[in-house]
Amino acid sequence: MIPRYQKIVLWLLLISSVVMAAYLIRLRARAQDQLAAVPDAAPMRAPVEAPREQVTLMVANDADGSLAPVERQVALPAETTTRARALLNDLFAYYAQPDSPHPLAVLPAVNDVFLLPVPASKNASQSDSSSASSTADNQIAVINLNRSFVDHHPSGIEVETLTLLSILGTLHANMPQITQVRFLVDGQPKDTLAGHADLTRTYLTANDVPQVTTSTNSPDGDVSPQKAPEKQP
Repeated sequence: MIPRYQKIVLWLLLISSVVMAAYLIRLRARAQDQLAAVPDAAPMRAPVEAPREQVTLMVANDADGSLAPVERQVALPAETTTRARALLNDLFAYYAQPDSPHPLAVLPAVNDVFLLPVPASKNASQSDSSSASSTADNQIAVINLNRSFVDHHPSGIEVETLTLLSILGTLHANMPQITQVRFLVDGQPKDTLAGHADLTRTYLTANDVPQVTTSTNSPDGDVSPQKAPEKQP
């Protein structure tokens, strides 16, 4: 005969095993639900269904503080605001690679890009119709950066400046109608990128981007990179 206390212990162990198994199954299901709900942290790339075309990324190099053009085949949509966003997302996807010359956090960088017409200068001569027509074609890009990306951006005047110049240069090289750029962070103004580079000013792409005439398929190839200007943003 099995003593009564041993029967009680066996039943308690059996019940505990069943409860523990049910608890572990529940934890596993919850973990799977959480993993399924986590978005891809990598910068969003251009949609694959769009036609691929050659673009020029102005790639920053932290080693010598320069920018160099890199030619890539990228799928870009036709609509201009979506096109600008896809272009910048490809730039930040490039920086997320393990061998990046300007390593940045693997996080979504650009929430939105808004394109607005450049206001006509109040001092412009009404008789200069060609100049007025040219100005009417120019656009301001308002780039809405992701807060998480900004919070994890390396701090330092050079590394922050290179990020901004890389954005300006890439837009200027591929969408020359964008002549001015402003920045927001999650839809709100912010003083600096990570404590140094100014995000409150309007950047003029033609003036703030170093001029580079050569290009390559890799930042380590035979190029003539240009130093960032001494005047930092």
